[in-house]
Amino acid sequence: MERRQQDSALNWGTQSNIEPMKTPLCDLLGIEFPLFAFSHCRDVVAAVSNAGGFGVLGASRHTPEELELELKWIDEHVHGRPYGVDVLIPENMVGRDGSVDIETLRARVPERHKEFVQALLARYGVTLDLDDPRVAKREMPLLPAVSARLLDVAFSHPIKLIANALGVPPQSMIDRARAQGVPVAALVGAKEHAVRQVQAGVDIIVAEGAEAGGHCGEVSTLVLVPEVIRAIQPIRPVPVLAAGGIVTGRQMAAMMALGAAGAWTGTVWLMTSESEASPLIQQKFAAATSRDTVRSKSRTGKYTRQLRSAWTDAWSGPDSPGPLPMPLQLFLSEPALRRAEHDASRGNRKAEDLVTYYVGQGVGLLDQVKTSRAVVREFMEEFAEAADDMAALTK
Repeated sequence: MERRQQDSALNWGTQSNIEPMKTPLCDLLGIEFPLFAFSHCRDVVAAVSNAGGFGVLGASRHTPEELELELKWIDEHVHGRPYGVDVLIPENMVGRDGSVDIETLRARVPERHKEFVQALLARYGVTLDLDDPRVAKREMPLLPAVSARLLDVAFSHPIKLIANALGVPPQSMIDRARAQGVPVAALVGAKEHAVRQVQAGVDIIVAEGAEAGGHCGEVSTLVLVPEVIRAIQPIRPVPVLAAGGIVTGRQMAAMMALGAAGAWTGTVWLMTSESEASPLIQQKFAAATSRDTVRSKSRTGKYTRQLRSAWTDAWSGPDSPGPLPMPLQLFLSEPALRRAEHDASRGNRKAEDLVTYYVGQGVGLLDQVKTSRAVVREFMEEFAEAADDMAALTK
């Protein structure tokens, strides 16, 4: 009964006193509230879109076959409401030109790095043979050929947005999106990156501050958003979404007061009941403060913000051989961290110290698991309260 009451409260203009927002971006995408939810979980994507926001599925962990199943499920559960897909196509990466295959890349991982990882795991009671073909049997989604197939799948569904991070999207992706009437979004961490994106033809800029989980730069969201808006204004009008550290409606309102067209969020959805994060990871998040995250290359080979753990500490320690460039570091980190979490979930308490996950500094404001719909509702209500408070100051 309580869940039904929560869900019904999200019907804007009926049982809620919050009116749908009328902004150019809302009109462009057909949404009621410019809250964008990046998630690797299809359930989160569908729940947010159904609640009036805009769900974005992170596709780069999937094979093309898996992505087809995920998007088909989303199509069946959003009832025609809009959603988007994020396909990670790095502009600068070893093997980016398509000249090598996955086995060639895997062979470039030095023995010293494998030995470092296996010794690190052993200290925490975790056994892993990185040379076992069963350990790294999946395709590497970051390879150009696989990314192209992911785009084929994405564009075969009624997506309303395609997004890319880590550089300017390939021109072929921009041209294809334009031909199908799908806006292209790009994530940036510096104003000069935003200028390049706008010049390349991107339709929406996501200004992602250093507080963000996953790949992020060094400039805080509070500074980056107005910097980006000012830098791109002379080129052409492009909506800018604020990202990084935003886990409440009041924070979203603050970013829109700076000129942002909405908020792009990720961390807050990891603490939902639909999230891909395991109960163990959610427990660690609930206990974490905003100072318990760290920018580290230890996961992907590029800087990502994640929960500090024995894994991140080891890679910054004096005995570390140093993280490898993307995507080589992934051949080490993904199987190692999967095995550590697997063993920790089965009672290896020492392995828990290794477990980490991408998360932003906003984790310090999250201490309980909620439904995605409840999170959207709270964003709407807090945003409205903040807007009323600001309006009252000018009366």
